[in-house]
Amino acid sequence: MAAPTLQQPSFLLANLKADSTTKPLLQRCQDLVKIIDDYPAKELHLIFPWLVESVFGSLDGIIAGWNLRLLHSRSHEYNIAMEFLNPGGPMMKLVYKLQAEDYKYEIPVNYLPGPVKACIQEGVLPDCPLFHNKLQFPLSGLLTLNLALNPFEFFMFNFAYCLIIPKIHPQGHHGSSTDSAYFVLVDAYLKYFLPSEGSVPPSPFSDSRGSVTAPSPSRASSVSFAGYGVHSPSLLKHHIFHQPSVNADPSAQEIWRTETLLQMFVEIWLHHYSLDMYQKLQSPQVKLALLQYRLSMSSMPCQPHAPPGSGTLHTYQEPFSPSEEHVLVVRLLVKHLHAFSNSLKPEQLSPSPSAHSHTHPSPLEEFKRVVVQRFVQQKLYLFLQHCFGHWPLDASFRAVLETWLSYIQPWRYTGEKINPQADQTRTLPDKWESFVQENLLMYTKLFQVFLNRTVRTDLVNAKNALMVFRVAKVFAQPNLADMIQKGEQLFLEPEHVLHHRQPRGYLTPSQGGSFLSSRQRVMTDVVFRVKSHVYALEGQDCQYKQMFGSELRGAVMKLIQIIAQARQTAKRISDHSNEVAANNSFLSWFGIGSPDLNNTFAGAEPEESGECLKKTHEFLDRALENLCQIFKLNQGQLTQLIANLGSSQDDGNSKQLPDCIQGENGLILTDLGRRQILNGQRRFEIHYQGDPELQPIRSYESALLVRLFYGISSLVNERFGGHMNALCSRPDFLGRLGRHYLSDQDSASKSRHSPVSRQGLDRNRHPRLSLRPLASYRTIVLLLVFYVFGAVLSFGPVSSTLLILAGGFLYGLFMTLFGDKLKTH
Repeated sequence: MAAPTLQQPSFLLANLKADSTTKPLLQRCQDLVKIIDDYPAKELHLIFPWLVESVFGSLDGIIAGWNLRLLHSRSHEYNIAMEFLNPGGPMMKLVYKLQAEDYKYEIPVNYLPGPVKACIQEGVLPDCPLFHNKLQFPLSGLLTLNLALNPFEFFMFNFAYCLIIPKIHPQGHHGSSTDSAYFVLVDAYLKYFLPSEGSVPPSPFSDSRGSVTAPSPSRASSVSFAGYGVHSPSLLKHHIFHQPSVNADPSAQEIWRTETLLQMFVEIWLHHYSLDMYQKLQSPQVKLALLQYRLSMSSMPCQPHAPPGSGTLHTYQEPFSPSEEHVLVVRLLVKHLHAFSNSLKPEQLSPSPSAHSHTHPSPLEEFKRVVVQRFVQQKLYLFLQHCFGHWPLDASFRAVLETWLSYIQPWRYTGEKINPQADQTRTLPDKWESFVQENLLMYTKLFQVFLNRTVRTDLVNAKNALMVFRVAKVFAQPNLADMIQKGEQLFLEPEHVLHHRQPRGYLTPSQGGSFLSSRQRVMTDVVFRVKSHVYALEGQDCQYKQMFGSELRGAVMKLIQIIAQARQTAKRISDHSNEVAANNSFLSWFGIGSPDLNNTFAGAEPEESGECLKKTHEFLDRALENLCQIFKLNQGQLTQLIANLGSSQDDGNSKQLPDCIQGENGLILTDLGRRQILNGQRRFEIHYQGDPELQPIRSYESALLVRLFYGISSLVNERFGGHMNALCSRPDFLGRLGRHYLSDQDSASKSRHSPVSRQGLDRNRHPRLSLRPLASYRTIVLLLVFYVFGAVLSFGPVSSTLLILAGGFLYGLFMTLFGDKLKTH
């Protein structure tokens, strides 16, 4: 980093830090606009890292910055932040002003994505060209590595990293992630630097040579990788846009910002996966470099000291749990990249030698042609695969699902206005066949993973049923299933001459390739193209399972059974809810109706009633139709399967226990039992297991009387608790009579309990007086009826009360003497 030559910048930075705690955001931004316009780059250089940190927050999350992810349009600071940070705003003007000079800003390697960090700690050149020529190696070893980034890279790194820093939402915060300032800024940057029409606006500043200041080999890190055993020239090959020449085409010099922004977004947001996947997907070049590095280090007389276990691949264990907001931003990126790629001029879609001899495509047009396949495909596939396997089985998975569906439907982002009704029956043009083939695993492998998730999901829930319908609807588009099936046939077709090394023309940037590097002749062998795609993502030893094979067909039939079960369960819940609603009349006020607080069928969720259940039935019906269309299932067999399933499930089946095995501490659910519970086929009897006196006040109870009687009984129990314990502990007749009135003898026999709940019941099972039954409207009405009947027979209130108490005592005496015999019979 360049050192300051004046003392004034230190005062400037001190003043800005002081103003940040006292002045409002509007005044601070106005001051910054004047400073950016008036001060030279060498004085703005020292405030830039602090300003970026104050806006986006620190990389460790301690400093929150402007909280762009929590800043919504309702806030008065929203427009201020957007105006300051938009692509043509003052902040980007500062970036360009510093970019015209030779300034560098350091980022610790520890904040890089796990795979990149592990690769660097091995002393191997990272796969992504973005990090080439930027490493700063300290003399003490590989423990405190830093990246030296130019101003544009530094700004975009902090902007992208802001998304993956965990945020604590303030209490009472409400707002969608898609209307936050951060989300809108991502959209603005993508539209500005990856325009569908026109070109990227040039930088307003340039250096003394008249060319854009992009990274170049002459300004690389102080220690090159040559000293770390990397001797292969292909590994040291840098991107052409990172080495601009003085006489280069200005458009070619400007497009490096487009590439840098995209690579930064992809690396920070998508380049995260498990250790096994990291090791499997290492390119042969990286493995060769690692071997050369170790050989060179073993031959050096003085090796830098490193602690045991540091810098090994096995130290990479990255906990990666993307948030829903993270996934939504990734979906925005996917949608924009499809629109950006589809804006390619028709004459540039399939370049030929004759075309190149007449018109040479612009760098931006060439970039559009390869951007999705070579920059995004591999990392997005791994990102989605991780989310499919680790995301909770709830409705929040919809964000991941829609990201996947957006990627595999590039034809939806061509800019053409299509009638939604006509879109359902529109046959996919054959021009998308190559995209399907080059992204075969995105369709087949992820569909299989989704299938495995779905069979473990509660499909009675309307939101989950909607996701099944969405996937089935997408894959049922005319001609898509045929394209996928053809791609599978091409992959399984034996090839007599299959090179084990991928040609340079098909290397991705993560494998050291460059989209403007000299390419070999275009491969006309479609078989090789499909095979190279599968092997690049899954490895040479992958065991491919056909989407239209017999194994997956059996899994689809299993899913159809689960969908049929969920339809029946939804119908049963709906019928039960209607019956409860019909019976919940004025008579229930007297205790004749259902005393259930929720008035819902066991297994139903609050939103699963009425319209939601109708939607569930509709979604599942249409999903069944689409699945039959995709896999060409016989409608007669399907109808027979559902009919047999319905006849085998009677109403008594739902009252049986789910499938379990007996363990040391009680029952343990099996996988079949879990599916039975999720689909509402069987259930456990649910009982309140806490203190009966502290149950929620029911709809058939008087809240005033419940609280009054609880206070009275608490005083009595507190004062005479010892006497009650002594009475109930007696083995004679009086002890049995006391236990009848002062203990709930049936509480332990109603259901089986887990060890934890059993301990809680033991604490609540001491003798005590309970007056809560008297607060029931049913009891109150029965007492009133009894008093009225007594008045008709000329009994006074006192006489009627004595008769009630005498009757209660005689009933308790009878149950004490003959209760056990009655239970045995």
